[in-house]
Amino acid sequence: MAVVSKPGELTPFQPEVTTALDEVVVTIAVDRLLEASSILREDPALSLDYLRCLSVVDYETSLQVVYHLWSREHRHKLVLKVNVPPETPTVPSVTGVWRGADWFEREGHDLFGVNFEGHPDLKVLLLYDGFEGHPGLKSFPFHDYQEW
Repeated sequence: MAVVSKPGELTPFQPEVTTALDEVVVTIAVDRLLEASSILREDPALSLDYLRCLSVVDYETSLQVVYHLWSREHRHKLVLKVNVPPETPTVPSVTGVWRGADWFEREGHDLFGVNFEGHPDLKVLLLYDGFEGHPGLKSFPFHDYQEW
């Protein structure tokens, strides 16, 4: 997702671009997320106007927030990723770019403890008020679990 401003000169996104199956996967720094999201949605050549899914992955040493995007106009897709430290998992909210991120971000907050800065209302979605911890994390203790 490097936007060329002059021949040979790239914007400072410094993305890592790969592919997985039939999707382009772009990993960027978390501080560039809102800028990149706006470009992905508003650029007429990209027009990634639909957020298919937002998920959080726990790699124990880092958390990864993953945005699956789709262009209804061009019928192409892209996966955008940002990595955050598990000690301070803070990511800007993209609800201002894709309104459908609202419940996805609330789910990520409930299950993984990711703080989506600027989210209009991060109230509990899946767990009950007063629930202790974040059960999506690999470090969450499941004391009552027994294999059959």
